[in-house]
Amino acid sequence: MTPASVKAARILAITADVAQIAVFPFFVGGAASPWDDALDLLVAGAMIRLLGWHWAFVPTFFAELIPGLDLVPTWTAAVFFVTRGKPRPSGASPAIEAEVLSGGRESRKGKVES
Repeated sequence: MTPASVKAARILAITADVAQIAVFPFFVGGAASPWDDALDLLVAGAMIRLLGWHWAFVPTFFAELIPGLDLVPTWTAAVFFVTRGKPRPSGASPAIEAEVLSGGRESRKGKVES
């Protein structure tokens, strides 16, 4: 997973959930909406392409097919679950790479003078 694919997957998941919660109920009648189901198929395929296969996508996909559960942002939750970082111990700081530089000048023979 690259940072770009993680960002794209998160944006896609949020967009899909907003569309399913806020937009589709106004235009499509009934729980078994073909547009809603088509969006779920497209999002599932895109998530697998962007992030690779993960078991979190299976219950998410089936939850989206159940009337009423599609009002929960399941794609967003699944993507954030799949792309979560490894937890660091509390109080630990991230590793810092540093290069040691000397304040002296190099002589012509390659030795450092003070």
